[in-house]
Amino acid sequence: MFSLLLVSLRVLGCSLVLSVQALYSSSDDVVELTPSNFNREVIQSDSLWLVEFYAPWCGHCQSLAPEWKKAATALKGIVKIGAVDADQHKSLGGQYGVRGFPTIKIFGGNKNKPDEYQGGRTSQAIVDGAMNALRALVKDRLSGKSGGSGYNKQSGGGSKKDVVELTDDNFDKMVLESDDVWLVEFFAPWCGHCKNLEPEWAAAATDVKEQTKGRVRLGAVDATVHQVVSSRYGIRGFPTIKIFKKGEEPEDYQGGRSRKDIVERALDLFSDNAPPPELLEILNEDVLKKTCEDSQLCIIAVLPHILDTGASGRNGYLEVMMKMAEKYKKKMWGWLWTEAGAQMDLEASLGIGGFGYPAMAAINARKMKFALLRGSFSDTGIHEFLRELSVGRGSTATLGGGAMPKIHAVEPWDGKDGQVSGKITAVSWSECLLMYVWTIAD
Repeated sequence: MFSLLLVSLRVLGCSLVLSVQALYSSSDDVVELTPSNFNREVIQSDSLWLVEFYAPWCGHCQSLAPEWKKAATALKGIVKIGAVDADQHKSLGGQYGVRGFPTIKIFGGNKNKPDEYQGGRTSQAIVDGAMNALRALVKDRLSGKSGGSGYNKQSGGGSKKDVVELTDDNFDKMVLESDDVWLVEFFAPWCGHCKNLEPEWAAAATDVKEQTKGRVRLGAVDATVHQVVSSRYGIRGFPTIKIFKKGEEPEDYQGGRSRKDIVERALDLFSDNAPPPELLEILNEDVLKKTCEDSQLCIIAVLPHILDTGASGRNGYLEVMMKMAEKYKKKMWGWLWTEAGAQMDLEASLGIGGFGYPAMAAINARKMKFALLRGSFSDTGIHEFLRELSVGRGSTATLGGGAMPKIHAVEPWDGKDGQVSGKITAVSWSECLLMYVWTIAD
């Protein structure tokens, strides 16, 4: 008799276990949510979600289940209704502060900060609560409020649009497969240090994007949501910042947390990985305009005529310029050159014309100011000239006429020695030009 009773109890226990594990099934309109699909289904969705966190053994949860299913069917295609077995997926419940069952949360405009559902537990009350939340969401969107993580919203610190929001789904494509250098912050929305860093990170992102022309980028990962990528890189505390370069192991960021510190480190990374700026011949007005307008300074050399130096002499001057362009590439300056006599209006506006080749000037097109190289056209002379400019020293003057000079279209140098047709006396091009200037003066 006792053994029969024991068997009966075991059968009853098994049936109870089976019953409590079957609150929702794939045939219901309730979406079963787990850590593996929660981010994809809820967080990255534009839809409004009502999510129940339940335990199968909970009596109140069992009572709610038929009403929850009815509400899901009524709201199908309008509001998403989901359910998380928080007894089985404790980490997911803990992430949203679930302490008792059932707990219902509304994931609306800001998916990282869901609201508590405070309404009744009948299907009608649930539908009414969902529609109220939906109306509030639409109203927010009409007024310009946006959802997503803190890095997609506007706050007193300004737009966060230049911080790229990274997820488990887009991280590899955006970061690992990119030729750009990435600084990535792993944060938690509740973390005080992360909140302090947010405006500095956002401001730095805008500066870095502009100064590196998008070659160094700042991103942010909500590590409480995107746990796959965060676990991959062993994130244990917040905020954690890592540096990613294509084909290399990520390294920890060791710098300060101010806007200035972040920008300086980003520019160092850019300098380490960037090619030297292009050295362009001034062939037309577009070359001068684009180079000087896109750069804080444009460095312009006026080189001797090809008849004075030949190809080897000119290439020597260009090599000096390229070496300096490499040395100062972090400054993102523009680098240009022209031949003596090819752009007379430019020479006149800089006070160069007639003699003293090679010459060099640095132009600030925004202020219409320029400075002239007074030392030698050599590594040492140009370095001293540019170093003074980079720290805000050096004598400057207003560009002649207060505007960029007229530029004449010319043919590009073919890389060869100059050729003169007919007879010519043993006099240099510079001397001819000087004689011409004297003739005009007389």
